[in-house]
Amino acid sequence: MVWGIGAAGINLYHRVHGGFTGRHWEFGVRSYSALIARRACYSSLNVLQKVTEIFHEAYGELRPRAPAPVMHVRFYPFVSINNTIRLRQGEIYARVSDLLEGAPENVLHAIAHILLAKLYRKPVDRAQSARYRRYIASHDISAKARLVRQMRGRKHIRSARGHHYHLEEIFDDLNRRFFHGLMGRPQLTWSRNHARRSLGHYDPAHNAIVISRVFDHPRVPRYAVEYILFHEMLHLKHPVKLRGSRRCVHSREFHEEEKLFPELERAQKFLRMV
Repeated sequence: MVWGIGAAGINLYHRVHGGFTGRHWEFGVRSYSALIARRACYSSLNVLQKVTEIFHEAYGELRPRAPAPVMHVRFYPFVSINNTIRLRQGEIYARVSDLLEGAPENVLHAIAHILLAKLYRKPVDRAQSARYRRYIASHDISAKARLVRQMRGRKHIRSARGHHYHLEEIFDDLNRRFFHGLMGRPQLTWSRNHARRSLGHYDPAHNAIVISRVFDHPRVPRYAVEYILFHEMLHLKHPVKLRGSRRCVHSREFHEEEKLFPELERAQKFLRMV
């Protein structure tokens, strides 16, 4: 089992590890990625020793009567801020994003607590969860995470020109009508497949808007394509904000500006049928 804890919440997955199916938990910020090229653990021994001690301390808090197993903790160059843990043959293997190597001890303790709590099916302390979320949502860490995604991650940019609609033409029209022509054009592309779960998204790390190819069809009204693209343009104008320990994806200003789209109700009704 794999748990993912990101900005949007907690998701459950299943994963097989090279012939071994074990208990494996992970949490991170997927969005969405590294300051240096992918490589093995690069942290110094004393830092790893300290992090391992923090994991032992968190283990003792969660399971005070149980003897601590052997722990293998290391920093790893994930594509995004991600942290994983698994139990294999009675030993714990934890990997922490290398972007968090310089994090304060209380943040590393929060990471250890969350991972171990998930591994042993214990309730996650709200204060620890909030501490972790606040740290990774801070300006410095968010900026580093975006740079990491640019350097380590890949973004498949195909073409803004579809069989029926041209995204750049629609973007320029919307830019003139709603943004006074002042919005810089990001990379625009149709998705690789006819996705229905993700109709569109804006990726700030690659400054790209991706629209599902399911809308590149003569039976799809232009106002529906315009609305999807307009919505993602608003994400470019109104970045995600942090309120306490929670990320605000659609702010009040976002919603107010979205209401300016003249075909809003028709477009939303059409999308519900997709």
